[in-house]
Amino acid sequence: MTQFDFIFMLTRNDRTVADAAVHAETALGAGIRHIGFKDIGLPLDALAGLARQIRAGGASTYLEVVSLDRDSEVRSVKAAIDLGVDYLLGGTHAQDVLPLLEGTLIRYYPFPGRVVGHPSILEGSQAEIVKSAVALASHTGVAGLDLLAYRSAGNVPSLIDAVCRAVPKPVIVAGSVDRPDQIETIRKSGAAGFTVGTSALDGRFPAEGPALEFQLRAISACLEGHQESMGGEERSW
Repeated sequence: MTQFDFIFMLTRNDRTVADAAVHAETALGAGIRHIGFKDIGLPLDALAGLARQIRAGGASTYLEVVSLDRDSEVRSVKAAIDLGVDYLLGGTHAQDVLPLLEGTLIRYYPFPGRVVGHPSILEGSQAEIVKSAVALASHTGVAGLDLLAYRSAGNVPSLIDAVCRAVPKPVIVAGSVDRPDQIETIRKSGAAGFTVGTSALDGRFPAEGPALEFQLRAISACLEGHQESMGGEERSW
């Protein structure tokens, strides 16, 4: 992925929605080229069908792990390998995941900080989260970080900026992004991109209407405005 962009997640409240395939078709028709789903909500065969559909539509595939116990996370990572996704986002057990990903082409973006509950919440001070981010980014098998910034109780702009400054790898901001000003904050911080799921599926993003095609168009328009102001500058994921 090159340039500041967003990943459309086929999820609501950290679960893949039952009608994900319908929404994936809408997103592909709208030109969205980064589409993901969670490891919770649909059985593996349905996720396999989603992955095939997304790839056939010319988009990159993302699986975000929100299972918090080690055994469930390991099972989800093995599923991601079987599915052949392009990116593995989230998860909190990097020491167990990294050996599983050796020899694959999957790009791994784990959660920094202390993540609890479902939907996931990011706990801890900014200093603790930054320390975790630096430690994770030091692993060669970690391609970037998946930061639940808007699921934390602290100063969100300061947190995103601090993590992006502390690590040399791309940072994706995940969870609870539903307004243009948040996207601008993420962009200014130096993050590589962000995820949007519930807010688009529920029609909450400011747009011409609540229909998904309008939601995705409005989010894309925020990106287009950024690209124009930056003269088309690209950044590497």
